[in-house]
Amino acid sequence: MSRLKKKYKEDIIPTFLKDDAKLNRHEIPELKKIVISMGLKENERDKTSLEQHVKELSRLSGQAPIYTKSKKAISNFKLREGQIIGLKVTLRKKMMYDFLDRFCNIVCPRIRDFRGFPSKADGKGSFNVGLDDQQVFPEINLDEVKGQQGMNIAFVTTAKNDPDCIKLLRMMGFPFK
Repeated sequence: MSRLKKKYKEDIIPTFLKDDAKLNRHEIPELKKIVISMGLKENERDKTSLEQHVKELSRLSGQAPIYTKSKKAISNFKLREGQIIGLKVTLRKKMMYDFLDRFCNIVCPRIRDFRGFPSKADGKGSFNVGLDDQQVFPEINLDEVKGQQGMNIAFVTTAKNDPDCIKLLRMMGFPFK
């Protein structure tokens, strides 16, 4: 069992039950999945960049990403139907907890001028983080990186409102302001 899962079972669940006596054991919010997505803008010009980003995303997540393709053609964006426009990875169970632990304790301190994330969720119990640079992850070899590439990380919980989501992530060690 990962360190964060053990902390959830031994510390976070009793704290939620103690704070709100009306809560049922099954109503306590928990982390359901983490989705890491990366949009690719230079894919049409440089085919090797796609392979490079697939390798980077699989290295930092621990599993192979899936390709996201455009659903319809948009001529103003020079986009064709079925063209690869991004990559995405969904982490669950043990890999999810291991990634969250590494993200909070290793990656966040490496972000330049980092003071903490704002404590504002999306209103439905999920929290999204946008990173400008993939080079903050220690798994990525800096010699192989050709350019800066951003990504979006979505932490999806079973919480029904923002305060419960923020409270859960804060108790798991997520760095908020």
